[in-house]
Amino acid sequence: MSLISVDEALSRLLDGVSPLQAETVPLAEGNRRVLALPLAARRTQPPFPASAMDGYAVRAADIAGTPADLKVIGEAPAGHGFGGTVGPGQAVRIFTGAPVPEGADTILIQENARRNGDTVTALQSEPLGRFVRPAGLDFRQGDELIPAGRLLGYREVALAAAMNHASLSVIRRPRVAILATGDELVLPGEEPGPDQIIASNSFGVAALVRDCGGEPIDLGIARDTHASLAEKIALARESDADILVTLGGASVGDHDLVQDALGGEGMSLAFWRIAMRPGKPLMAGSIGRMKVLGLPGNPVSSLVCSLLFLRPLIGALLGQQAPRRDTETARLGGPVGQNDQREDYLRARLTRDERGELVVVPYSRQDSSMLATFADADVLIVRPPHAPALNPGENVPILRLSLS
Repeated sequence: MSLISVDEALSRLLDGVSPLQAETVPLAEGNRRVLALPLAARRTQPPFPASAMDGYAVRAADIAGTPADLKVIGEAPAGHGFGGTVGPGQAVRIFTGAPVPEGADTILIQENARRNGDTVTALQSEPLGRFVRPAGLDFRQGDELIPAGRLLGYREVALAAAMNHASLSVIRRPRVAILATGDELVLPGEEPGPDQIIASNSFGVAALVRDCGGEPIDLGIARDTHASLAEKIALARESDADILVTLGGASVGDHDLVQDALGGEGMSLAFWRIAMRPGKPLMAGSIGRMKVLGLPGNPVSSLVCSLLFLRPLIGALLGQQAPRRDTETARLGGPVGQNDQREDYLRARLTRDERGELVVVPYSRQDSSMLATFADADVLIVRPPHAPALNPGENVPILRLSLS
């Protein structure tokens, strides 16, 4: 199977993917969830004309000339409105958020008033409606304020609460089973043998899955046998995973058994091997409704591929139409060489020059095993196939590594 482009691979991966079903969650659990149905207000906010300040509810006509003495006939704290009517020459002591009494049309703030027993003196006139929030200033009952497909954050959760929603209909989190493979791997905290390394990819991929709104399922480490791989793949299916991510074992060596094992479990192969660096051995397919994404074993390769492929796949299952590669432009702070036939993703640091313009400096070493460099980087410089060498000062597309 020949190499295919990143764009072609992504199109094949997302072809036919539709959002998962909805579920209902308490409002307190709505943060970072994707709304399944549009949300309409169940009440008007504010539900009544309300005071925006502490002071006195008055008639604007009564304080047109100052100083003006008014008789205080009652009080209206928040949550306890004054039941009477404000007539000519009268005032009601009022506090922020309280209903403006009938007959009053303006708030005389307390800084502009002098109280003496049951009399208040207006020291400054105020125009009609001053410091009065009209009913429905924020929204009215039935207003559709949050569309379906919106990723909910703290602002939307607060708005939903004000709209009087105690629960929310959201898209179910995609369940992503993550399987590390290889006899060479041991878990962090274990003592590796002389020919072994610490498994890191699965932890980074799981963190990315959570950041993207998915639910990671740790399948552990499969050993380099068909039996071990078949057992773990069966666990993924039993866990009702929407996506199975395998790490390693997708290359062409005699001990890379993952593709054979997946084929034995009925995987339909969509593609294998991408014209990109790092990440050439990327594989994708499906077993029934479960999408399969076979990532390379090198740590940086697996995480770059997760950013470019797993993230949009999770987004598609959540009904989000996020940009597939949300790039921007920065000015090179160091030279880059001519590129070959593979699309290249170079780790780089992002800074700003004295004019505040973005400057990107690539690392001199780009080995796909170097996680420390990846963790230190801010962005990836995207180099198209056959791109010419570039000198400092030229503009290049960049892809931010942060998901926020």
